[in-house]
Amino acid sequence: MSRVFGLIGRSGSGKTSLIEAMLPCFAAQGLRVNVIKHSHHDVQLEPPSKDSARFRSAGAAEVLLATPYRFAIFHELHDAPEPDLDAQLARLAPADLTLVEGYKRFAIPRLEVYRPALGLAPLYPEVPELLAIASDQALDTALPVLDLNQPTRIAAFILESLQSHAQP
Repeated sequence: MSRVFGLIGRSGSGKTSLIEAMLPCFAAQGLRVNVIKHSHHDVQLEPPSKDSARFRSAGAAEVLLATPYRFAIFHELHDAPEPDLDAQLARLAPADLTLVEGYKRFAIPRLEVYRPALGLAPLYPEVPELLAIASDQALDTALPVLDLNQPTRIAAFILESLQSHAQP
């Protein structure tokens, strides 16, 4: 199974940008990386007039949209509970690493992306299993603080952390 590492933080902190910047670092090491992004919003995946949206609207449980360039599976919950992270991880193809943005209440190794300039409270005082904080400023905390502007170093930290926390 893929090693899993999470990134959490307030909206606008830079989680997505950091993941985007780290992906080429992992790829340069020959690693296959999956990403799960959790959102609390009802994301529109296609305009309602498109065929796959029409199938879902008509009641299909799942619609697989296939092209020569990619495929996507649209799974409608139809009032069923949202699947947890384990269920979502099981849906993914094998990879060396899966980065998870969000799912802050799920017990996985992770770091917080925190920008004090946003004026929002950090999560690190209240969220367990945090291994570090990636920030654009120095912070007064016992956790390691990684420079948010150094994605290569953060990627290395993630891989080192997963190695040191690996199960025998």
